[in-house]
Formats: sequence, structure tokens, C-alpha cells
Amino acid sequence: MSDQPRPRLTAAVIARDEERMLGDCVRSIAFADERLVLVDAATRDRTREIARDLGARVEERVFDTFAAQRDAALSLARGEWVLFVDADERVTPDLRTEVLSTIDRPGACRGFWIPRHNYLMGRVIRYAGWFPDYQLRLLERGAARFDLVRVVHEEALVDGPIGHLREPLVHLNYRSLGEFIAKQERYSPFEAQTWLARFGRPRRRALIGQPLREFWRRYVQLQGAREGVLGLVLSMLLAYYAGKAVWLARRSTAEWPRATRQSS
Repeated sequence: MSDQPRPRLTAAVIARDEERMLGDCVRSIAFADERLVLVDAATRDRTREIARDLGARVEERVFDTFAAQRDAALSLARGEWVLFVDADERVTPDLRTEVLSTIDRPGACRGFWIPRHNYLMGRVIRYAGWFPDYQLRLLERGAARFDLVRVVHEEALVDGPIGHLREPLVHLNYRSLGEFIAKQERYSPFEAQTWLARFGRPRRRALIGQPLREFWRRYVQLQGAREGVLGLVLSMLLAYYAGKAVWLARRSTAEWPRATRQSS
């Protein structure tokens, strides 16, 4: 039996083909007792080598959903507390100080929301839902698990009270509008799966209602108009992809009976 004490804090990253962004991410979490990088087995670039060169422990898993990947990382972590950071995120010195002081004196809380500064095309976006953009990322390992139904924009389930930190993560989100659109295209099928798991097959009227609601929420309620032209563009695009997720959910359920008949 090892006499080494259990690490107090694991900083965990899930990554695929992140050689461009991973190095600075891992350097920003150097203060953690353990750094864990869970690599998607389909990774083809130098993600693994970069993580190891910087002293991180590297594990590998075949990707199925983001929620399952985070849940696996939570199980692999050795720390009492786990701080999840994405490859395109950075922990600032102020956030580092707050995280360490928080896990020293967490009170009754078993998890903590962390605000996030989102940088799009070189500027911080503060409206249209992009700030404070709380992420449930600091978790007491024994009290948390991930909701496997929510396959994208995954969120932990915590057995106990949840608090809030003040210092934000820095999220280097998109360098161009093209990157933003490409990511929404990748995420739309996962959003459709989440819709089906939670609500079942969407009604036809949701094809119009859902994007209209999303635009109103982003542009009006969350004051996307205050971001100028970029706020309008982002609100319109997110409304479009909200509608696309509904369309994909309807199409998948419509095609399922035909596929079943063809295979029988």
C-alpha cells in the first residue's frame, strides 16, 4: 500500500487534437496536485506528447459523448476535488488563488460554479448570454457525477449544496465566425439527442417556435443588442442552430421506423 497522501486537487482536461491550445492550458493549471488529460482515442496530433512533456498524466478513452467523457475523467481523477478546464480555457492567477482557498474552506458546498470570460474574434463578449456564463467546474469528486442524458453542454449532478466563485475562467472561444459556425454544426446532432432524451419527438411548431424563442432570449432578454452587429449575428446564428437541432430530432425519429423495417 502506498504511503503517499491522496492529491487534494486534480485539474482535468478532456481533449482531442488540441496541440495548438493545450500547452498554455496545462501550464495554467500547474498549481494542481495532479494534472490529468483524458485524450479522445481518435486524436491524431501531438496532444498526448505535449501533455506528457508538461508533466500531466495522460489517459485515453474512445469518445462517445462529452458527458460520458467528463464522467470518465472524474472517475480517473485521484484528487479529493476536481477542477475541469477545457483546452481553450486558462486559469488566471486570481482564479488559482480562489480555487485553492475555496477547497481549503468549502463549508457545506460540494461543488462550485465558475464564471467565464468568453473571447470571440479577439474581444470579450459580455451580453447575449456570454457572461457570466457560469460553468459547474469545481467538484468534490465523491459527491459528483455527470448527467449522461445531457450529451453536450454537459453538467454535473452534485449531491449537496453548490456555491459560486467570483474570479472567471478565460475562454479563448473562437478566432473567427467560421470557427463558431463549424462548432455549431458539430454540436447540433448532440443537441438533438439531448432534446429527444428529455422531451421526446418535437412538435412541428417547434421548428419555428424554438429559434424565435432563442433569438428573443439572446438578443432582447440577454441584451445581445448591446454587442452591436456581432451581437445580432451571434443571436441569429444561435437561433438558427436551435431550430436545426429541433429539425434533426424530428428527422431522426421519423426515419427510425423506416430503418427498423429495412433491417427486419
